[in-house]
Amino acid sequence: MRVTVCRKEHFNAAHRLHNPAWTEEQNDAVFGLCSNPNYHGHNYELIVRLTGPVNPETGYVYDMKKLSDLVKEEVVNKFDHKNLNLDTEEFRQLNPTAENIAAVIWNKLRGRISPDYDLAVTLYETERNFVEYNG
Repeated sequence: MRVTVCRKEHFNAAHRLHNPAWTEEQNDAVFGLCSNPNYHGHNYELIVRLTGPVNPETGYVYDMKKLSDLVKEEVVNKFDHKNLNLDTEEFRQLNPTAENIAAVIWNKLRGRISPDYDLAVTLYETERNFVEYNG
């Protein structure tokens, strides 16, 4: 039997969507208000899903305290109340779109979670706009 367990976290961060190879007019045309040179922020909601077998000894798929600690260490502590463009190595050269943020988070967690588990990350940038990445 395989079951999916989920952990929800949140973090607040600022960013600017911008392609430095483009003119300001091109950036404005593609990214609109999200290309504000003074940045803007979001209250991100993150859902991490792990799918795997239920351990017959514990009844767990994965220890949720361990998952919580891992997400806080790899994501919340590094991105919360940060300017993603300026304060994080991950987005110095990578446009911090929701798609790219989700993929970065997935890669950070994938390196710390056994490949025995399927991993999916859902990132809500707003209540209505969200992305999912599962490798």
